[in-house]
Amino acid sequence: MPETIRKITQAEAIREALEQAMTEDERVILIGEGVPDPKGVFGTTSGLQERFGMARVFDMPLAENGMTGICIGAAISGMRPVMVHQRIDFALLCMDQLVNNAAKWHYMFAGQASVPLVVRVIVGRGWGQGPQHAQSLQAMFAHVPGLKVVMPSSGYDAKGMLLAAIRDDNPVIFIEHRWLHGIIDEVPTMPYTVQLDKAAIRRHGKDATIAAFSFMVVEALLAAKALADLGIDLEVIDARAVRPLDMTTIIESVTRTGTLIVADTSWKTGGIAGEVVAGVTETAFNSLRRPPLRVALPDIPAPTSPHLTKDYYPDALHLARAIVNHLGATIPDAELVSRLSRSTPHDIPQREFCGPF
Repeated sequence: MPETIRKITQAEAIREALEQAMTEDERVILIGEGVPDPKGVFGTTSGLQERFGMARVFDMPLAENGMTGICIGAAISGMRPVMVHQRIDFALLCMDQLVNNAAKWHYMFAGQASVPLVVRVIVGRGWGQGPQHAQSLQAMFAHVPGLKVVMPSSGYDAKGMLLAAIRDDNPVIFIEHRWLHGIIDEVPTMPYTVQLDKAAIRRHGKDATIAAFSFMVVEALLAAKALADLGIDLEVIDARAVRPLDMTTIIESVTRTGTLIVADTSWKTGGIAGEVVAGVTETAFNSLRRPPLRVALPDIPAPTSPHLTKDYYPDALHLARAIVNHLGATIPDAELVSRLSRSTPHDIPQREFCGPF
Protein backbone atom coordinates (compact mmCIF):
# COMPACT_ATOMS: atom_id res chain seq x y z
CA MET A 1 0.00 0.00 0.00
CA PRO A 2 1.60 3.33 -1.01
CA GLU A 3 2.43 5.83 1.72
CA THR A 4 0.14 8.85 1.99
CA ILE A 5 1.63 12.22 2.84
CA ARG A 6 -0.64 15.14 3.61
CA LYS A 7 -0.31 18.59 5.08
CA ILE A 8 -1.48 18.82 8.69
CA THR A 9 -0.70 20.99 11.69
CA GLN A 10 1.89 20.03 14.24
CA ALA A 11 -0.84 19.62 16.86
CA GLU A 12 -2.58 17.12 14.58
CA ALA A 13 0.74 15.32 14.00
CA ILE A 14 1.30 14.98 17.75
CA ARG A 15 -2.21 13.69 18.29
CA GLU A 16 -1.74 11.17 15.47
CA ALA A 17 1.51 9.95 16.99
CA LEU A 18 -0.21 9.37 20.33
CA GLU A 19 -3.09 7.51 18.69
CA GLN A 20 -0.75 5.30 16.66
CA ALA A 21 1.49 4.58 19.65
CA MET A 22 -1.49 3.59 21.77
CA THR A 23 -2.88 1.43 18.96
CA GLU A 24 0.33 -0.51 18.42
CA ASP A 25 1.22 -0.96 22.13
CA GLU A 26 -1.37 -1.41 24.86
CA ARG A 27 1.26 -0.54 27.46
CA VAL A 28 1.13 3.12 26.39
CA ILE A 29 -1.02 5.25 28.70
CA LEU A 30 -1.69 8.99 28.59
CA ILE A 31 -2.08 11.09 31.72
CA GLY A 32 -2.08 14.80 32.48
CA GLU A 33 -4.03 17.77 33.73
CA GLY A 34 -6.56 18.60 31.03
CA VAL A 35 -5.83 15.59 28.81
CA PRO A 36 -9.54 14.64 28.44
CA ASP A 37 -10.64 18.30 28.47
CA PRO A 38 -12.67 19.41 25.40
CA LYS A 39 -9.74 21.60 24.32
CA GLY A 40 -7.49 18.53 24.44
CA VAL A 41 -4.20 20.26 25.36
CA PHE A 42 -4.19 22.57 22.31
CA GLY A 43 -5.87 19.80 20.30
CA THR A 44 -3.08 17.26 20.79
CA THR A 45 -5.16 14.82 22.90
CA SER A 46 -8.65 15.44 21.51
CA GLY A 47 -10.81 12.33 21.24
CA LEU A 48 -8.19 9.95 22.64
CA GLN A 49 -10.13 9.11 25.79
CA GLU A 50 -13.16 8.27 23.65
CA ARG A 51 -10.94 6.11 21.44
CA PHE A 52 -9.03 4.21 24.15
CA GLY A 53 -11.15 4.56 27.28
CA MET A 54 -10.69 6.03 30.74
CA ALA A 55 -8.35 3.24 31.80
CA ARG A 56 -5.65 4.45 29.39
CA VAL A 57 -6.35 8.17 28.94
CA PHE A 58 -7.13 10.15 32.04
CA ASP A 59 -6.86 13.41 33.93
CA MET A 60 -4.69 13.73 37.01
CA PRO A 61 -4.91 15.70 40.25
CA LEU A 62 -2.80 18.76 41.06
CA ALA A 63 -0.09 16.58 42.62
CA GLU A 64 2.63 16.71 39.98
CA ASN A 65 5.51 15.24 41.98
CA GLY A 66 3.44 12.37 43.35
CA MET A 67 1.90 11.59 39.98
CA THR A 68 5.33 11.62 38.35
CA GLY A 69 6.42 9.06 40.91
CA ILE A 70 3.43 6.91 39.98
CA CYS A 71 4.32 7.21 36.28
CA ILE A 72 7.93 6.26 37.02
CA GLY A 73 6.72 3.22 38.95
CA ALA A 74 4.44 2.26 36.08
CA ALA A 75 7.34 2.61 33.62
CA ILE A 76 9.62 0.47 35.77
CA SER A 77 6.84 -2.12 35.93
CA GLY A 78 6.58 -2.37 32.15
CA MET A 79 4.14 0.36 31.15
CA ARG A 80 5.02 3.21 28.79
CA PRO A 81 3.40 6.31 30.27
CA VAL A 82 3.13 9.64 28.47
CA MET A 83 2.70 12.42 31.02
CA VAL A 84 1.52 15.83 29.82
CA HIS A 85 2.05 19.29 31.33
CA GLN A 86 0.35 22.18 29.56
CA ARG A 87 3.23 24.41 30.69
CA ILE A 88 6.84 23.41 31.26
CA ASP A 89 6.68 25.52 34.42
CA PHE A 90 4.46 22.86 36.03
CA ALA A 91 7.21 20.27 35.57
CA LEU A 92 9.26 22.15 38.16
CA LEU A 93 7.00 20.53 40.73
CA CYS A 94 8.26 17.13 39.50
CA MET A 95 11.99 17.82 39.65
CA ASP A 96 12.79 15.51 42.54
CA GLN A 97 11.17 12.56 40.79
CA LEU A 98 12.59 13.40 37.36
CA VAL A 99 16.13 14.19 38.49
CA ASN A 100 16.63 11.74 41.34
CA ASN A 101 14.57 8.80 40.11
CA ALA A 102 13.68 8.78 36.42
CA ALA A 103 17.10 9.97 35.26
CA LYS A 104 19.13 7.71 37.55
CA TRP A 105 17.24 4.43 37.90
CA HIS A 106 18.86 2.73 34.90
CA TYR A 107 22.34 3.75 36.11
CA MET A 108 21.83 2.85 39.78
CA PHE A 109 20.62 -0.63 38.92
CA ALA A 110 23.42 -1.35 36.44
CA GLY A 111 21.15 -1.36 33.40
CA GLN A 112 18.80 -3.99 34.81
CA ALA A 113 15.87 -1.56 35.01
CA SER A 114 14.62 1.12 32.62
CA VAL A 115 12.22 4.05 32.86
CA PRO A 116 10.44 4.37 29.47
CA LEU A 117 8.63 7.58 30.40
CA VAL A 118 7.79 10.50 28.09
CA VAL A 119 7.02 13.86 29.68
CA ARG A 120 5.38 16.25 27.23
CA VAL A 121 5.84 19.88 28.26
CA ILE A 122 4.79 23.00 26.38
CA VAL A 123 6.69 26.28 26.13
CA GLY A 124 5.81 29.47 24.34
CA ARG A 125 4.85 33.05 24.79
CA GLY A 126 2.16 35.64 24.28
CA TRP A 127 -1.34 36.23 25.59
CA GLY A 128 -0.05 37.45 28.95
CA GLN A 129 1.47 34.14 30.08
CA GLY A 130 4.01 35.93 32.25
CA PRO A 131 6.96 34.81 34.39
CA GLN A 132 5.41 31.58 35.72
CA HIS A 133 3.84 30.27 32.51
CA ALA A 134 6.20 31.22 29.69
CA GLN A 135 9.61 29.92 30.71
CA SER A 136 11.79 27.88 28.38
CA LEU A 137 13.69 25.54 30.69
CA GLN A 138 15.34 23.08 28.31
CA ALA A 139 18.86 23.76 29.58
CA MET A 140 17.78 22.92 33.13
CA PHE A 141 16.60 19.45 32.11
CA ALA A 142 19.48 18.92 29.67
CA HIS A 143 21.93 19.43 32.53
CA VAL A 144 20.86 16.09 34.07
CA PRO A 145 22.55 12.89 32.81
CA GLY A 146 19.98 10.20 32.12
CA LEU A 147 17.33 12.50 30.66
CA LYS A 148 16.86 12.92 26.93
CA VAL A 149 15.54 16.36 25.95
CA VAL A 150 14.11 17.09 22.51
CA MET A 151 12.50 20.16 20.88
CA PRO A 152 11.05 19.31 17.44
CA SER A 153 10.12 22.28 15.30
CA SER A 154 8.37 20.67 12.30
CA GLY A 155 5.21 18.59 12.26
CA TYR A 156 7.09 15.76 10.55
CA ASP A 157 9.64 15.68 13.35
CA ALA A 158 7.05 16.11 16.08
CA LYS A 159 5.25 12.93 15.03
CA GLY A 160 8.38 10.90 14.33
CA MET A 161 10.24 12.01 17.44
CA LEU A 162 7.25 11.45 19.71
CA LEU A 163 6.86 7.90 18.41
CA ALA A 164 10.61 7.37 18.88
CA ALA A 165 10.43 8.80 22.40
CA ILE A 166 7.55 6.52 23.40
CA ARG A 167 9.45 3.49 22.09
CA ASP A 168 12.69 4.59 23.80
CA ASP A 169 13.63 2.88 27.06
CA ASN A 170 14.93 6.13 28.57
CA PRO A 171 12.99 9.04 30.08
CA VAL A 172 12.44 11.72 27.44
CA ILE A 173 11.45 15.34 28.06
CA PHE A 174 9.49 16.23 24.92
CA ILE A 175 9.28 20.03 24.61
CA GLU A 176 6.69 21.60 22.29
CA HIS A 177 6.40 25.30 21.46
CA ARG A 178 2.74 26.26 21.25
CA TRP A 179 3.46 28.74 18.45
CA LEU A 180 4.48 25.71 16.38
CA HIS A 181 1.28 23.76 16.99
CA GLY A 182 -0.55 25.52 14.16
CA ILE A 183 2.18 25.39 11.53
CA ILE A 184 1.44 23.13 8.57
CA ASP A 185 3.87 20.42 7.49
CA GLU A 186 3.93 17.38 5.23
CA VAL A 187 3.43 14.34 7.46
CA PRO A 188 3.08 10.66 6.42
CA THR A 189 -0.02 8.83 7.60
CA MET A 190 1.82 5.67 8.64
CA PRO A 191 3.89 5.41 11.85
CA TYR A 192 7.59 6.28 11.52
CA THR A 193 10.37 7.45 13.79
CA VAL A 194 12.89 10.29 13.72
CA GLN A 195 16.19 10.03 15.59
CA LEU A 196 16.31 11.74 18.97
CA ASP A 197 19.96 12.72 18.62
CA LYS A 198 20.34 14.18 15.13
CA ALA A 199 20.12 17.80 13.96
CA ALA A 200 18.71 18.74 10.55
CA ILE A 201 19.98 21.29 8.05
CA ARG A 202 16.89 23.27 7.04
CA ARG A 203 18.72 25.61 4.68
CA HIS A 204 22.17 25.34 3.13
CA GLY A 205 24.37 28.43 2.99
CA LYS A 206 27.99 29.54 2.94
CA ASP A 207 28.33 32.82 4.89
CA ALA A 208 27.32 31.81 8.43
CA THR A 209 25.78 28.97 10.44
CA ILE A 210 22.68 29.54 12.55
CA ALA A 211 22.04 26.75 15.04
CA ALA A 212 18.47 27.27 16.19
CA PHE A 213 16.19 25.64 18.74
CA SER A 214 12.42 25.16 18.61
CA PHE A 215 10.49 28.22 17.36
CA MET A 216 13.74 30.09 16.71
CA VAL A 217 14.12 27.79 13.68
CA VAL A 218 11.13 29.59 12.16
CA GLU A 219 12.59 33.01 12.97
CA ALA A 220 15.97 31.92 11.55
CA LEU A 221 14.40 30.72 8.30
CA LEU A 222 12.49 33.98 7.88
CA ALA A 223 15.66 35.98 8.55
CA ALA A 224 17.70 33.79 6.18
CA LYS A 225 15.18 34.20 3.37
CA ALA A 226 15.24 37.98 3.69
CA LEU A 227 19.02 38.20 3.97
CA ALA A 228 19.53 35.93 0.96
CA ASP A 229 17.95 38.61 -1.22
CA LEU A 230 20.44 41.08 0.26
CA GLY A 231 23.56 39.03 -0.41
CA ILE A 232 24.00 37.09 2.85
CA ASP A 233 23.75 33.31 2.47
CA LEU A 234 22.93 31.59 5.77
CA GLU A 235 22.93 27.92 6.71
CA VAL A 236 20.12 27.13 9.18
CA ILE A 237 20.43 24.10 11.44
CA ASP A 238 17.45 22.82 13.41
CA ALA A 239 19.09 21.34 16.50
CA ARG A 240 15.98 19.22 17.26
CA ALA A 241 17.60 17.65 20.35
CA VAL A 242 19.02 19.45 23.37
CA ARG A 243 20.38 16.29 24.96
CA PRO A 244 22.04 14.47 23.33
CA LEU A 245 23.18 17.53 21.40
CA ASP A 246 24.33 16.84 17.84
CA MET A 247 27.54 18.87 17.84
CA THR A 248 28.92 16.97 14.83
CA THR A 249 26.42 18.50 12.39
CA ILE A 250 26.95 21.99 13.84
CA ILE A 251 30.74 21.73 13.80
CA GLU A 252 30.78 20.44 10.20
CA SER A 253 28.67 23.42 9.18
CA VAL A 254 30.84 25.93 11.04
CA THR A 255 33.90 24.41 9.40
CA ARG A 256 32.36 25.35 6.05
CA THR A 257 31.01 28.80 6.95
CA GLY A 258 33.50 30.03 9.57
CA THR A 259 30.78 31.76 11.60
CA LEU A 260 28.47 30.51 14.36
CA ILE A 261 25.24 32.13 15.51
CA VAL A 262 23.04 30.33 18.05
CA ALA A 263 19.38 31.26 18.42
CA ASP A 264 17.61 29.92 21.52
CA THR A 265 14.16 30.37 23.05
CA SER A 266 15.55 30.70 26.57
CA TRP A 267 17.85 33.00 28.52
CA LYS A 268 21.41 33.63 27.45
CA THR A 269 23.14 33.02 30.80
CA GLY A 270 23.51 29.31 31.49
CA GLY A 271 21.52 28.43 28.39
CA ILE A 272 22.03 25.74 25.79
CA ALA A 273 23.35 28.41 23.38
CA GLY A 274 26.44 28.71 25.56
CA GLU A 275 26.92 24.93 25.43
CA VAL A 276 26.87 25.02 21.63
CA VAL A 277 29.39 27.87 21.59
CA ALA A 278 31.64 25.99 24.02
CA GLY A 279 31.49 22.81 21.96
CA VAL A 280 32.44 24.62 18.75
CA THR A 281 35.26 26.65 20.29
CA GLU A 282 36.70 23.54 21.96
CA THR A 283 36.84 21.52 18.75
CA ALA A 284 36.73 23.91 15.79
CA PHE A 285 38.25 27.13 17.08
CA ASN A 286 40.59 27.50 14.09
CA SER A 287 37.63 27.40 11.70
CA LEU A 288 36.04 30.48 13.25
CA ARG A 289 36.60 33.74 11.37
CA ARG A 290 34.90 35.79 14.08
CA PRO A 291 33.62 35.24 17.65
CA PRO A 292 30.39 33.22 18.02
CA LEU A 293 27.13 35.09 18.62
CA ARG A 294 24.26 34.11 20.92
CA VAL A 295 20.75 35.41 20.33
CA ALA A 296 18.55 34.60 23.31
CA LEU A 297 16.29 36.15 25.93
CA PRO A 298 17.52 38.92 28.23
CA ASP A 299 18.26 37.77 31.77
CA ILE A 300 15.00 38.90 33.33
CA PRO A 301 11.79 36.94 33.97
CA ALA A 302 9.25 36.81 31.16
CA PRO A 303 6.98 39.86 31.44
CA THR A 304 3.19 39.68 31.38
CA SER A 305 2.47 43.08 29.86
CA PRO A 306 2.32 43.09 26.04
CA HIS A 307 4.12 46.44 26.13
CA LEU A 308 7.09 44.78 27.82
CA THR A 309 7.05 41.57 25.78
CA LYS A 310 7.42 43.59 22.58
CA ASP A 311 11.15 44.01 23.11
CA TYR A 312 11.71 40.88 25.20
CA TYR A 313 11.49 38.11 22.59
CA PRO A 314 13.87 38.19 19.59
CA ASP A 315 12.14 37.67 16.28
CA ALA A 316 13.33 37.40 12.67
CA LEU A 317 13.96 41.15 12.39
CA HIS A 318 15.94 41.19 15.63
CA LEU A 319 17.92 38.17 14.44
CA ALA A 320 18.61 39.68 11.01
CA ARG A 321 19.82 42.92 12.56
CA ALA A 322 22.15 41.00 14.88
CA ILE A 323 23.55 38.95 11.98
CA VAL A 324 24.12 41.99 9.75
CA ASN A 325 25.96 43.74 12.57
CA HIS A 326 27.95 40.63 13.43
CA LEU A 327 29.07 40.11 9.83
CA GLY A 328 29.87 43.79 9.36
CA ALA A 329 27.54 44.01 6.36
CA THR A 330 26.35 47.37 5.04
CA ILE A 331 22.63 46.78 4.71
CA PRO A 332 20.33 49.69 5.58
CA ASP A 333 18.04 48.92 8.49
CA ALA A 334 15.10 50.14 6.43
CA GLU A 335 15.68 47.22 4.05
CA LEU A 336 15.42 44.75 6.91
CA VAL A 337 12.33 46.42 8.31
CA SER A 338 10.60 46.42 4.92
CA ARG A 339 11.24 42.70 4.47
CA LEU A 340 10.71 41.45 8.02
CA SER A 341 8.06 43.66 9.59
CA ARG A 342 5.37 41.43 11.05
CA SER A 343 1.85 41.22 9.67
CA THR A 344 0.54 40.22 13.10
CA PRO A 345 0.91 41.64 16.61
CA HIS A 346 4.12 40.65 18.34
CA ASP A 347 2.44 38.36 20.87
CA ILE A 348 0.79 35.98 18.38
CA PRO A 349 2.49 33.78 15.75
CA GLN A 350 3.38 35.56 12.53
CA ARG A 351 1.59 34.53 9.35
CA GLU A 352 4.72 34.87 7.23
CA PHE A 353 5.69 31.27 7.99
CA CYS A 354 2.94 28.66 7.72
CA GLY A 355 5.00 25.64 6.60
CA PRO A 356 5.80 23.12 5.47
CA PHE A 357 9.44 22.90 6.49
